[in-house]
Amino acid sequence: MRFEETLKSLEEIILELEGEELPLEEALARYEEGVRLLRNCQHLLAEAEKKIEVLKSEEDGSLTVFSLSEDT
Repeated sequence: MRFEETLKSLEEIILELEGEELPLEEALARYEEGVRLLRNCQHLLAEAEKKIEVLKSEEDGSLTVFSLSEDT
C-alpha cells in the first residue's frame, strides 16, 4: 500500500474512533489496525528518507550528490 493510501486509511480509523459509538471489540480491532497502519507509515517514511539525495553546491560551482542519511 502506498503512503498516501495508508495515511488516508489511518485518518479514517481515527475519525471512526473519535466520532462513533463503536462496540468495545470493534473499537479495539480498529485501534489495532490503526497501530499497524501507523507503523507502516513510519516504515515507508524511513525508507523514503534513505533514498533522499541532496545536491550540495561546492565552492568551484560543481554539485556533489550525497545521501541525507550520510550527512546526519
